[in-house]
Amino acid sequence: MATARAGNRMQSSRGVGHTLTPSLGGRDGSVAGPPSPQGPGKGCPHPRWRRDWHTLPCAKISRRLPISRDKLGCRGYGKPGAVLPAPAAGEDPGSRPAASEPGSRGSRWFFGCSSAPPGLPPAPRALRWCSSSSSCRSSCDTQPSRSHVLAVFDSCRAMEGPSATKEFCPPDTSESQLSLRNVVQITVVKAQDLKSIKSDTSITLVRVEYNGVILGDSSKADVSPNGMANYNFTTSFEYSTDGPNSWVDIAQKPALLTVIEVLQKEKKQKEEKTMPLGQAVLDLLPLLQGQCSFTVLAPLYAASTSPSESLHPEAKCALEVSVCTKKPLLSSSQLSDGNFLSVTLEAAYSVPEAFVPTGPSQNYMACLQIPALGKKEVPLLFMNGILKLDGEKEPLPRPKKWSLANIMAPGALNIPNSFILGGPYEDEDGELNKTKDREFRIQAESMKRIVWDKERRCYLDPAAVLILKNRIAECQYWPVEVCRMPVTSSSKGKTSKADKGDEDRQIFFHGVAYVNMMPLLCPGVKRIRGAFRVFPYQDSEVLEKTKRQQSVLRDLRPQMGLIKEGSGTPGTNSSLSRAVPSKAQREDKEKMSREQEFNRRTSNTTKIQLSGVAEEAASVTSVSLDGKQYVEAGTFLVMEIKLDKALVPKRLQEELTRRVKEMIPPRPPLPPRTGGAKKAVEDYHNHVASIAVAILSEYHELFGKQLPDQGATDHQTLEEQRRQLNFELNSSGKYFAFKEQLKYAVVKIVREKYLKTTAFETQEQFQAFLSELYVYLVDQMHIALNQLLYEEAASPAPRIRMTDEQLWLFAREAEVNKDYKLASLYHQQRIAQDQHNIQYWLDYGAFCLLLEDTFKAQECFREALSLDPHHVRSLLLCGIVAVMLQHYEEAEIFFEDACCLEPSNVIAWTLSGLFCELQNNNIQAEMAFREAKKKLQVQQARERSISGQGKKQISATSVGSSSLGPEQPLPEGVPDGSAKELPEAGEELTLASVAQEEEAPASEAATEEPSPVSGHSKPPCTIFMKAVEFLTEVNAIQFVRMALAHELLSQQGGPSSAYYLALARTCLLKEEFSKCEECLCEAIRIDFLNPDVWAQKGHLCYLRRDLQEAKECYERTVSFVEDAADMHFVYLRLGSIYLEDKEYGKAKQIYLQACKSSASCLTWLGVGIACYRLGEMVEAEDALSEANALNNSNAEVWAYLALVCLQGGRQLEAEQCYKYASKLGLDDSALLQELHAAQQRLGFGDPSL
Repeated sequence: MATARAGNRMQSSRGVGHTLTPSLGGRDGSVAGPPSPQGPGKGCPHPRWRRDWHTLPCAKISRRLPISRDKLGCRGYGKPGAVLPAPAAGEDPGSRPAASEPGSRGSRWFFGCSSAPPGLPPAPRALRWCSSSSSCRSSCDTQPSRSHVLAVFDSCRAMEGPSATKEFCPPDTSESQLSLRNVVQITVVKAQDLKSIKSDTSITLVRVEYNGVILGDSSKADVSPNGMANYNFTTSFEYSTDGPNSWVDIAQKPALLTVIEVLQKEKKQKEEKTMPLGQAVLDLLPLLQGQCSFTVLAPLYAASTSPSESLHPEAKCALEVSVCTKKPLLSSSQLSDGNFLSVTLEAAYSVPEAFVPTGPSQNYMACLQIPALGKKEVPLLFMNGILKLDGEKEPLPRPKKWSLANIMAPGALNIPNSFILGGPYEDEDGELNKTKDREFRIQAESMKRIVWDKERRCYLDPAAVLILKNRIAECQYWPVEVCRMPVTSSSKGKTSKADKGDEDRQIFFHGVAYVNMMPLLCPGVKRIRGAFRVFPYQDSEVLEKTKRQQSVLRDLRPQMGLIKEGSGTPGTNSSLSRAVPSKAQREDKEKMSREQEFNRRTSNTTKIQLSGVAEEAASVTSVSLDGKQYVEAGTFLVMEIKLDKALVPKRLQEELTRRVKEMIPPRPPLPPRTGGAKKAVEDYHNHVASIAVAILSEYHELFGKQLPDQGATDHQTLEEQRRQLNFELNSSGKYFAFKEQLKYAVVKIVREKYLKTTAFETQEQFQAFLSELYVYLVDQMHIALNQLLYEEAASPAPRIRMTDEQLWLFAREAEVNKDYKLASLYHQQRIAQDQHNIQYWLDYGAFCLLLEDTFKAQECFREALSLDPHHVRSLLLCGIVAVMLQHYEEAEIFFEDACCLEPSNVIAWTLSGLFCELQNNNIQAEMAFREAKKKLQVQQARERSISGQGKKQISATSVGSSSLGPEQPLPEGVPDGSAKELPEAGEELTLASVAQEEEAPASEAATEEPSPVSGHSKPPCTIFMKAVEFLTEVNAIQFVRMALAHELLSQQGGPSSAYYLALARTCLLKEEFSKCEECLCEAIRIDFLNPDVWAQKGHLCYLRRDLQEAKECYERTVSFVEDAADMHFVYLRLGSIYLEDKEYGKAKQIYLQACKSSASCLTWLGVGIACYRLGEMVEAEDALSEANALNNSNAEVWAYLALVCLQGGRQLEAEQCYKYASKLGLDDSALLQELHAAQQRLGFGDPSL
C-alpha cells in the first residue's frame, strides 16, 4: 500500500509548496532514484527540490526492523517537521545534529552514507522526498518490510561514487508528458463571501486533498472586503482502473477542499500560524458519467474550530472549482453497458440492550460486497454509527452523508441534493412492511438506535453488471454484515501487545441481514428500500441462503484492527484532523454469566490459556451468543439500494403500443357510402317528381293552364285529354325516355332495398316479388307526388327508438332470466345502432364470457381495442381473455401496456400482479400489488381531502349565517361558489402526506359509527375488492377467485362481509347453491343490515324455488332505506311471487315502483297482469300497450292483450292478438289454457272456431 500511495504522481502549479512525488519502487522491488543530477537553474522546476530531496521520515521503518535508528544513519535536525537543507559538497550527512524528538512520528530523518548497519551497503544520499510532515505520515501509514528496505539499500548503492555528491531534481513535467497520463486536474478558482465565516479574515490559502493524500497548497491570497479571494490554484492526481485512485474511489470518495487562514506573525515567532477556516466537498461522480470537464460552486462550511457563530443565515460561502480530464474516464461502451450502484444505510433500530453509551468507545459497522470490476468485489464499509438513546425519531426528509471521518466541518458531510425521503411502510421492499408491523416500527424508531445515514456509491463495469444479475438470479438474498468493535486507543511509545493482536481479535456482535435483491430483476425496477431483520452470523446459514463461504468483516478484520480512537475509515483520514492521543484503556474484563449479558468477551488471560481447538470453539460460542441478542431485541436495518439504470430494462410505451397494433391492427375508417336503400328511395322520388313536372308541362302545352268557368271538368273531357296526352308522349318518344329514366332508379331499389342480386329459382317466386315490388313502387310514387303537389308532407308514423340504457337493461333482464338468445339480440342491436361505441363491444364480450364463449369474447374485446388502442379497459379485458386462452406472452403485453398508459389505475396494477402470480413471478407480483396499494392510498387521500373541504364549507356557511344581513339571504345548501374552492380531481397528493395520514391512530377510523341513512358501515376498500368488482361485472370468474383468495389473506381481522358477498355471487353464477348459502350466512352474521346480502339471499331462494323464504328476503331488502345494487331484479321477482300468491294489489304496487325506477317490458307486463286480475281493464290495456311498445315480440304480452280484447268484446283485435301470441310461440300452458277457455266461452277470438 505504501508503494502504491507513493506511486501516485501529484502535480500542481501556481503556488507555494507545489509538489510532485516521484515513484518509489516498482513491482520488482527496486527503487527509482532521481532521474538526473541537476541543480537549481538547470531544468529543476522549483528551487525547493534542492532543499528537501534529502529528507525522509523513517520512524516506522526502524520500528518494523530489528535495526536501531542510529545504525541506519538517521539523524534528526531541528524540531519535528523541520526541513533539512541539502548538504554541501563533501559534507558528511551523518554529522548533522539529532532531532529534538527522535522517536516521534512527526520527526524527519536523513539517511546518511557514513553509518550504514553492519552487512548492509552504505545508505544513499536520499531515499525519498517529502514536502511536509502531514504528507509523510499519509504516505507512510503502511510499514515496509525488512526485505523491501534491503532492496532499497541495494538499488541505491549504485548511486554512490563520483556522482554521489551531486544534487538531484525531479523529472521534467512538461505539458507533453502530462498529456499522456490519466490525470484529473482540479482548479480552485476563487472563494466567495469568506467574511461571513470570519469577519477579520485577511490572508488565506486553499488545500486540496483526495483519497487521504494532500495534493498541494495554493499560494497565499488576500481576502477582499467583499469576502472574495482569488486562488487560481491547479493541482491534479492520476487515476487508474485498479490502482489507488480507481473508478471505485472516484465514485464514492470526494475531494476535500480546506480554506486555511494564515495568521499574522507575532514577535519572536519563526513560522506563521495557520488555522482551518472552512471545508468544501467536491463530488467527482460527473467524471464517471461521461463529462470531461465541469465547474461547480461548492458550498463552504465553517470548520468546528472557527467562530461559526458569526456565520449569517443568508451567507453563501462557496468555492468555485473546475475539474477536467484529457479524455473521458469511461468509454462509450463502458458508460452505456455499465451501471452505478449506491447503497444508503440509514439506521439500525431496536438494538440489543447491551449497546450502551457508557464504557469504552465502540465502533458500529456494517458491510457488504458488490462486484465492481468484473469478478473483483469491492467491500462497501459503513463505520462510525452513532448510538442514540430514546427520543424523537429522525426527521424526514434528511440529507445523506459522505463516508468521511475526522472532517473539521460537519456540514460538509451532507451530500448535495441527496436526501432520505422515507415513505409508508407498506411501500417498502423489506420484511416489516405489513400492517401488523406498523406499531412496532413506529415504537422502534423513537427508541435506542444506531444511525449512519451514509451513502456509498460504486461503478459497475459491464462484466460486473452481468455478474450481479446472475448472482441475484442464482440466490436472491444478499448478506449485509453488522458488528460492534471496540475502538483502540492510540498512545505514544511502543506498540502494546494488544495492538499487535488486533488482527487476530474476534468480531463482536457479528450479525447479518439478508436483503432480498430479486426485485431488481423486475423490469424497470431501479430501487429497493426497506427494513431487514438482523440474525446471528452463522457460516452454515449464510452459505445456504447466499452461497457465500467467507465473511466480509473477517476479511477486513486486519484493516479494522488499525482503527484507533478518533480515526475513521482507512484511506479517508484527513491530515488536518489529528486524533488526540489518550492513554491505553485496554483492561481485562471480568467473566460474566451468559444469562445476564452476552456481549462481554472472555478475558485475554483465559484466551491465552486455551488450546487452538478450545479457543476456536469459545470464539464461535461467544459470537453466536452475541448475535442472538439481535433476534431477542428484534433488530432490523433500514437501507436502500439504488441503481442508475434498471438491470432489466422496461419496455417503452411506444414499443408496447406497436406490439398491440401488430396483434390488433386498428380498423381503418370506413369510406362514406353514397348508396344504400335510403338513397335509392330518395333517387326514385326525385325521378318521379321530375317526370311528373315534365308531364304536367306537356299537359299545359296541349290544353293550356286555364280551367273551365265552372271549375270542374266532366269525365268525358278528361278521358279525351288523357288519350291525346298518351298519343303525344308515345309519338314523340318521351314516354320511353321517362321509362328509361325510372328504370335505373327501380334497379337500385331492387338491389339496395330488397337485396335481390341473383336470379329467381322458380317463376312463382318471381311473380310474387314483382307483385310486392309493384305495390311498393306505387306507394312511393304517391308519396313523391304528394310531396310535390302539397306544401306540407304527410307526417310519418311514429317509430319508437330504444335508447342505449333501455337496451342494456333489457339485455340484463334476459341474462338474469337465462334467455340468452334474447340477450344476445339486444347486445347486437346496441352495436348496430353505433358500431364505434367501445362500451357496446365490451358489454357484448362480457356476455360472451358469461356463456363461456371465449373466442367470441376475444373478438369483441379486440374490436373495441381496434377502435382505440389506448383504451385501458379494453387492454385489461384482452389480457384476461389471453390468459384464459393460455396466450401468456400476449397477456403480458396487454397488462404492461395498460399500466404504462394509466399508471394511476389501481385495477390495472392489481390484475397485472395477479397475472405475474399466475406465472410464478412472485417478486414482480408483490411489486405490482404494492404499486396498486400506493395508488389507492393517493385516491382515498384525495377523496378525504375533497370531502373534508366540502364539510368545512358547509360548517363555515352555517357559522357565518348569523352575521348575514337581510340584504344577503343565505341560499339553502352549499353556496354556488363552493364548488370552485374545491381542489381539482387531477391534483396529485405527495406520498409524504399519505404517509402522515396513515400514521394517524387507527382508533379514529374505528370510532366512526354507521351512517344513520345507510344503516350499515361500509368495509374498507382494498385493491383486491376493487378488482373483484370489476371482474364480476365482466364475468371473469377465474380472476375473481384469485383476487378473493388474496383478499382472504390480506384481511387482519378475518374476512369481511363484502368478501363473502362477492364469493356468494360467484358461486351463484356457477350454481353452487350450498356453498353460496354458507357464504351468505357468514355475510349476514358480519353485517346484518346490508341490503345487498339480503337481496342475494333472496335470489338464491328464488332459484331454489323456496318462494316464501325469497319473499321474506326481498321484503326485507325493500324495507331498507338504502337500496341494493340490483333492486330492479328484486322488484321483478318479488312481484312475480305476489302474482303467484294472488296478492295482486301488492304486485301492482311493486311493479309500479319498478316502472318508476327503471321501466321495461317486464315491469309494465306485471302491472298489466295485476290490473287484469283486479278487473281494471282500462289500466291493464294501457300497461300492456306500453309493454308491447317496448317489446312487440313478447308472446305473453299479446296473450294478455287478447284476454283484454275478449273481455271488451272486440273480436277483430282479439283475433289479431291471438295470432301474434301463437306465432311468437306462447309456452305458458296455464295462460294458453285460460285464453282458449275464454274464447270458447265468448265464441270468438280464435279464427279456427
